[in-house]
Amino acid sequence: MTEPVRGRGASHNPANRFIPLYYDEDPARLDPEGPAPRTQFFVDRTRSIIAQNDSPDVGFTHSINPYRGCEHGCSYCYARPYHEYLGMSAGLDFETKIMVKEDAPRLLRRELLSPKWEPVVLSMCGVTDAYQPIERRLKISRRCLEVLAEFRNPVGIVTKNHLVTRDIDLLQELARHHASCVFLGITTLDDDLAGKMEPRATRPSGRLKAISELAAVGIPAGVMIAPVIPGLTDHEMPAILKAAADAGATFAAYTLLRLPYAVKDVFLHWLEQQYPERKEKVLSRIREFREGKLTDSRFEYRGRGEGNWAELLRDMFRLHRARVGIGPHGPGLSTAAFRRPGPAQGLLFD
Repeated sequence: MTEPVRGRGASHNPANRFIPLYYDEDPARLDPEGPAPRTQFFVDRTRSIIAQNDSPDVGFTHSINPYRGCEHGCSYCYARPYHEYLGMSAGLDFETKIMVKEDAPRLLRRELLSPKWEPVVLSMCGVTDAYQPIERRLKISRRCLEVLAEFRNPVGIVTKNHLVTRDIDLLQELARHHASCVFLGITTLDDDLAGKMEPRATRPSGRLKAISELAAVGIPAGVMIAPVIPGLTDHEMPAILKAAADAGATFAAYTLLRLPYAVKDVFLHWLEQQYPERKEKVLSRIREFREGKLTDSRFEYRGRGEGNWAELLRDMFRLHRARVGIGPHGPGLSTAAFRRPGPAQGLLFD
């Protein structure tokens, strides 16, 4: 087995399920003390930016994702298999080869200007995190927010990065029209565990600070406990809810660990490297939530599980959410203030 790679959630590149031949580095040739793989960035020349889905369990129908791949490197990330469609691996490639949609703000403006656009809540970070480290320099997500603020189109953000507070001015403007909210994703309050599992995301204390800063200026902020990892982080749910409520969170949600396709390989590899003594307990508990399986693709069960353990987790979440004073519903975002400014001159020649 390969050694953990510093600053990365994955330590290898599992085979792409669409490509029968692949290169596998000999573990004996790897230097665990050598430099970690550098992150590379590639231009993604997508022709549209608003994606649609009809999944009944995700909570939104339209989303924008300025990046493909994510440098946060969360070992459990369900989005990893999307990189396989690009001919890459769901392992190290996912967190070291990032596709950048430089035209996202221009495409977003064009799509919102279209008379075919019926305003709905847009999710930002529906797949990968829009506030991953490169966003600090490129500001693509900020420029998308500028467009959304101009049109007053509502947006909900899910992120694990304190960088979202950089855009308080735009989120505050949207909040004046009940058109913005932010979930901070918190998996654990243990900085050591988070550093191994989510190596380039903001540490949990920084995410709680982000909730506090957003809430202080009237931007609806909440906590997304995701994913809950049975046997590893599930016992932290009450403490996370209390810490989030103390920081100013007014809504909360959770999802259960999902291990589709190569995510299973990456996560189990990580677990064996970092917590070998807990591996069997974690796998056993996951199977108790999944009717004996490690994953379940059915919409109604993939985010919650089924059976007695799933019901106990749901009941614990509801009980402790109520105890800390967080209500059962999220913010009701509104499209009432949506407006369509005059066409931008540059678009006349698209």
